[in-house]
Amino acid sequence: MSLRRRCLTGAIALAAGFTLIGGPAVADPVQSADIKDRILAIPGVSLIEEKPGPDGERFFLLNFTQPVDHRDPDGETFEQRISILHTGEERPTVFWTNGYFINPNPAVSEPTQLLGGNEVGMEHRFFGESVPDPDDWSTLDIWQSANDQHRIYQALDDIYAEEWISSGRSRGGMVATYYRHFFPEDMAGTVAYVAPSITDREDTEPYDAFLNTVGTPECRDALAALEREALERRDEMVGLHAAWAEETGATFETVGSVDASFESGPNLLRWQFWQVNTTADCADIPATTATSQEIYDYLTATTGFASDQELAPTQPHYYHAATQLGNPLYSVDHIADLLEYPELMYSAAFVPPNVELPAFDNSAVVAVHNWVRDESERMLYINGADDPWSAKPFEAGAGSEETYVMTAPDTNHVGISIDRLAEDDRALATSSLLEWAGLGDAQR
Repeated sequence: MSLRRRCLTGAIALAAGFTLIGGPAVADPVQSADIKDRILAIPGVSLIEEKPGPDGERFFLLNFTQPVDHRDPDGETFEQRISILHTGEERPTVFWTNGYFINPNPAVSEPTQLLGGNEVGMEHRFFGESVPDPDDWSTLDIWQSANDQHRIYQALDDIYAEEWISSGRSRGGMVATYYRHFFPEDMAGTVAYVAPSITDREDTEPYDAFLNTVGTPECRDALAALEREALERRDEMVGLHAAWAEETGATFETVGSVDASFESGPNLLRWQFWQVNTTADCADIPATTATSQEIYDYLTATTGFASDQELAPTQPHYYHAATQLGNPLYSVDHIADLLEYPELMYSAAFVPPNVELPAFDNSAVVAVHNWVRDESERMLYINGADDPWSAKPFEAGAGSEETYVMTAPDTNHVGISIDRLAEDDRALATSSLLEWAGLGDAQR
């Protein structure tokens, strides 16, 4: 029984599928209906497909009608993709966001596994199939996204009446946090994995400190040397890149030229390497004596080169970073004399030139950061010690309650999980999540 509902005397009967009508409880035919029929009876919900879940659950991929602008709820609408992994109405529900696309196939996040719960997924507005207007990203901000989640929660909470936990990874963890800020009473708790909080994008010190200490000195030196070597061979590298573009049909209208596209690769190498690799992968870094083709192939596999085709699926993210979220910025003194496109350090460089960019304003993001630090309740942040994004984390302060920031040792951006935490942190994280979800020992 949801903690939000325990003050209602008749709620026990209602949640069990009965209605109190002047005396004895009688079966409620609405509660007895098939779960798919009950979900599809919600205004604005339509079914795309149903699939079986991995452990006997039922998985529904759905469209949900949303206002393009929540400040104008009677205005234009769009169809947002959502998913429901149905385990049981008596179980808690995890509201999972990855901040980009929705997984069209059944999958279970770590919090859902730990809780034995239901899982609701949401595709972020302007990604995948959830696009209000492909030529107008002006409603792409954290407040609009939080309202998307709030309306989905409101629509489903009568069916899934137990506690809800918001959760997500990376950008999805940021989205889960922003939602809690604007609607703190919707969720009983939040679990955010490797969610950065960039309150000052011009402050390079945290990222510099990370890049100058992560891994081994030999590995850091090899990456820096390869960045420089690739740029010193610019003519050869750009030739290889132009040949690749000719063969594949790649274009570079967003960044402006094949030369700028090439430069985006070595510019990003150290960051991208540590985001997805470990010290065990240092042996694969080409030496500066490698052929240009070998270096080019390694950059292709590790960083990519910001062609229009590579950027297209996630360009709304770059717009959002350029206007509100901020982006990581770190020192490149070892290659500064070889760089010709310093604008590539900012997300705005990866926004299509036909899209109007308003001035950068991260005041809402700063307000959320301060709220987490000073006022939040029941928030769990799990960061990776070897993840560059974790160098600028959300913080827990004296004014927060049951808000924890934990770091998993020897873990990068893609390998993060509660299970990777040290034993004491893992125990606290797990017990907190179970408590927030309303699961005592006898209910797990």
